[in-house]
Amino acid sequence: MAIGKDSNVLVIGGSSGIGFATAALAAQAGAAVTIASRSPERLKMAAASLPTGVRAKGLDVTDADVVERFFAVSGEWDHVILSGASTKHGPVQSFPLHDARAAMESKFWGAYHVGRSASIRAGGSLTFVSGVYSIRPNLQAVLQGAINAALEALARGLALELAPVRVNTVSPSLTKTPLWDKLDRATRDQMYREKATQLPARRVGEAEDVAAAILLLAGNPFITGSTLLIDGGDALV
Repeated sequence: MAIGKDSNVLVIGGSSGIGFATAALAAQAGAAVTIASRSPERLKMAAASLPTGVRAKGLDVTDADVVERFFAVSGEWDHVILSGASTKHGPVQSFPLHDARAAMESKFWGAYHVGRSASIRAGGSLTFVSGVYSIRPNLQAVLQGAINAALEALARGLALELAPVRVNTVSPSLTKTPLWDKLDRATRDQMYREKATQLPARRVGEAEDVAAAILLLAGNPFITGSTLLIDGGDALV
């Protein structure tokens, strides 16, 4: 089921970063797009910057009851996309347990709640965003790697359970998004330059790179249960 003027697309986390870029690309393709997020302020700003006609809805995916009620009244979707969640990270032995559980609640259980309740038309798609740490662990983000691996395994299982709805995962490496704006510009730009020198692609990702991969998986009727690396070769090095 290609993404175009006859498709109804929900982008959860569409108020910023990869989700915002995905919503913009889908809207440019002619889809009827709805973005959803926990933050009313971010939703309002995002909707004002996206193409005319994009709708905005509040949704907290960490609350299973809220997710269930949302999909009970929203009707069927052609494509549901859950972009990556921002989580704290650190070494396992020193990382506060409440932060660790919050990270799991946000990124894994949020996806679980969506997979459990989303109403998607036959032949449509559900797409998650994980991350390259699922296969290339990082000393400072061990939990994030475990969450990403769990998310990818969840998607493969859901590809069987929800068939003929297709379920896939996009796995990016470091991507330029507002997430990194919390760093001062010099530190952030140095991080990007250093990462680019390490990658075979010799550049870091842009949100639009990942968005294009998401729509590729969502729109291809013969892809399900797959994880697509969009990492500039990060998994190789």
